[in-house]
Amino acid sequence: LATVLSDAKLAASALKTNIAGVAFAVGLSILLGFVLPFDSDTPALAERTHVGLEDLGLASASGAAGVLAFTTGVPASLIGVMVAVALLPPAAVFGLLVGHGDWAPASQALLLLSTNVICVNLAAVDMFAIKGVRPRAWWKADRARSATRNAILIWGALLVALAGLIVASERLP
Repeated sequence: LATVLSDAKLAASALKTNIAGVAFAVGLSILLGFVLPFDSDTPALAERTHVGLEDLGLASASGAAGVLAFTTGVPASLIGVMVAVALLPPAAVFGLLVGHGDWAPASQALLLLSTNVICVNLAAVDMFAIKGVRPRAWWKADRARSATRNAILIWGALLVALAGLIVASERLP
């Protein structure tokens, strides 16, 4: 939203909030991974350590659904839950596995988390642009169009790079 509105203050606030939330989830999960015994081969954990191209679609759908919900007046708590479903499980699994010392599957959980962050953001920027969300002030419109275009290019490039990593990781034994 901050991108399509070209609102630097909103962007800084959102970035700070998101980084704090992910850092808290990962930090708490690392601590729990140190102190709690668990089987890292549990299906719920294993599901979040295998990244496939289908995960790109799922995370993109989550971001698009969040924007559609936001622009149609759905309560903010529901939107938060929708996005958290894409981000919190891989963040928690990453932290648990790091705390447990399982580095290889932890790296795959981090890859899934990165995939979800990129796809949610790319889909959100795209959907806000498609829905015609723009700044109210006409003099901010050019800057907002430029920021939107740049965000789509950056998130898109990151997605292409990540898709390459996913394909490469699928070929590993």
